[in-house]
Amino acid sequence: MNARTASRFCFPVLFLIAACGPPAKPALPSGTGTPFAEFASAYQEAVAECSTIQAVTAELALSGRAGTTKLRGRITAGLAAPADIVLEGLYFGKPIFVLIGRGGTAMLFLSRENRILRKEDPSAIVEALVGVPLSPAELRSAVTGCGLQQVSPSGGRAFGADWVVVESGNGNAYLRRIEGRWRVAAAMRNGITVQYADFAAGRPATVFVKTDVADIALRVSGVEVNVPLDPRAFDFEVPKDATPLTLEELRRAGPLGERGQLTP
Repeated sequence: MNARTASRFCFPVLFLIAACGPPAKPALPSGTGTPFAEFASAYQEAVAECSTIQAVTAELALSGRAGTTKLRGRITAGLAAPADIVLEGLYFGKPIFVLIGRGGTAMLFLSRENRILRKEDPSAIVEALVGVPLSPAELRSAVTGCGLQQVSPSGGRAFGADWVVVESGNGNAYLRRIEGRWRVAAAMRNGITVQYADFAAGRPATVFVKTDVADIALRVSGVEVNVPLDPRAFDFEVPKDATPLTLEELRRAGPLGERGQLTP
């Protein structure tokens, strides 16, 4: 495999179908704010709906960058508690990659290259593909509007009448009053920021995810919640002649890697 082929190794999954550009990312409040005594009840109101979602399927139109690499693609996602994940990248209806995980381990099959990565941490695979280390539970929480999973509030600060920052030992959540009630507008934890825009029927249609090396947007559509994932999705049959792939090879070929030559 030559260097040019290697550089395209995982990028068919990221340059699939051009999507309309995301809206502008809302500005978050800054400064010290003022003490907000009702932080706990405000947070519970904000997560009341998304916290009950145990399963979600959706179409994700991805755009943005990881490192110096521009990303764009379309992914069909299925996510269910506690850690089930099914992601499929499509190109004109044909699968380009399939990521399937349960119980904390996952496999990734790359259709065009006929390569298979087995029994790896799903968050490590997602990081290798798009530069953001999100677990299945974190991705489900982010897509459904709950930030990076729920927190236990320990304090809060208000910024005017419509913004509150809820503090916890596991990161902060930004709440915004939308259509008369509190919603999660952003969340920060361990160097990852999730931010929302385009709320409709109480759910965000755009999810921004940012780290120090990646800045991506997910346009969410076709959402179905609390419908069990089809068990057949986890019975993916890998071709017998598929060549093994290592996580390190995937990282090197990904947007933050060396894009060095891949070896079977």
